Amino acid sequence: MNPSDVKATLSFSDGSPSMDLPIFKGSVGPDVIDIRKLYGQTGKFTYDPGFLSTASCNSKITYIDGDKGELLYRGYPIEQLAVGCDYLETCYLLLKGELPNVSQKEEFTKLVTNHTMVNEQMQFFLRGFRRDAHPMAIMTGLVGGMSAFYHDSTDINNPEHREIAAIRLIGKMPTLVAMAYKYSVGQPFIYPKNDLSYAGNFMRMMFATPCEEYVPNDVLVRAMDRIFILHADHEQNASTSTVRLCGSSGTNPFAAIAAGVACLWGPAHGGANEAALTMLEDVQKMGGVEKIGEFIKQVKDKNSNVKLMGFGHRVYKNYDPRAKLMRETCHEVLSALGQNNDPILKLAMALEKIALEDEYFVSRKLYPNVDFYSGIVQRAMGIPVSLFTAIFALARTVGWIAQLNEMISDPEYKIGRPRQLFNGAAARTVRPINER
Repeated sequence: MNPSDVKATLSFSDGSPSMDLPIFKGSVGPDVIDIRKLYGQTGKFTYDPGFLSTASCNSKITYIDGDKGELLYRGYPIEQLAVGCDYLETCYLLLKGELPNVSQKEEFTKLVTNHTMVNEQMQFFLRGFRRDAHPMAIMTGLVGGMSAFYHDSTDINNPEHREIAAIRLIGKMPTLVAMAYKYSVGQPFIYPKNDLSYAGNFMRMMFATPCEEYVPNDVLVRAMDRIFILHADHEQNASTSTVRLCGSSGTNPFAAIAAGVACLWGPAHGGANEAALTMLEDVQKMGGVEKIGEFIKQVKDKNSNVKLMGFGHRVYKNYDPRAKLMRETCHEVLSALGQNNDPILKLAMALEKIALEDEYFVSRKLYPNVDFYSGIVQRAMGIPVSLFTAIFALARTVGWIAQLNEMISDPEYKIGRPRQLFNGAAARTVRPINER
């Protein structure tokens, strides 16, 4: 962090002494006011629900400019990475800080590929779940359960352990997600195949059966790889902050990532693409494209409880750069599968058109976001809606690991301990029960 020559002065109207607060400058983005000594010198905390104005860490991994609609991984624009790199190159970049050269990519790909199988006993663990269990319930259990199977990589303070755990998690997540899916549909598990790409392997484990040879469709594999890249990291969001907070206690990497999976499950976070598809299905039940005007009227009505899902973003106040890329992929996939006439997809495209042209949405910057398009793409591929968030977790795993590793190696890191503004009862005395 670079200290600024400018300082912030905090003064009080009650005559308490004022205090100078240092200001630090990032390489890009807003400056931050250092309040670490605030409590010690004034006996006061700051109040910031949701930490919307608080930098909880310093980081070199991901930068977002919501007003410009910019997303950078280690300085590289997401638009360039999604077109010029594959997911494992992006993983290498997030973990190590630079894009790999040819030999580094080869070595890293081989390493991840050699760790795609999971301990056979995990199948028995999986079979303990009901067949209709939500895949995210299963994933929370399986990822946390990995610490029971891989004891040689559970010391979060050992850099070598963290590196082994990172490769294991990246390699095994597609296998675990595919196992959760196969279990839910009553099909046999498909083992990984080492001569396929990362995304191709995942598609095969998802959709192959022992009855016949499965040949991955290149357009779909490329689309899945792009979904992985676009979701690989997104700065200090709720699940990433959860992983950092969980890891700050010194828990093992698998437990910290499982905490991230659990947080991602929420409909306001990773479940947003599932919620967007559910919304489209509800409109379809109302009467589809013909009833879209009625639906939009309900969205605009402040007194109705109807919400527009898959539009707008908490951070981006401009078109989400990931959504532009996902939109291209969406149309490629629909054309390749000949699904342009699917009623839900026609409805989605009609809704997209309205959102990009209607003054109500444009003025509020409610552009279609990445969740809107990725949900449509995954549905077209034949992936059930309940699995969308698990695929998001698979993609985000590398971001969580990179952020966790960065935190642990930061000399300034401490166990997370948010403060509170207490407004409950002050100290009081317990009276005997017959006097209450």
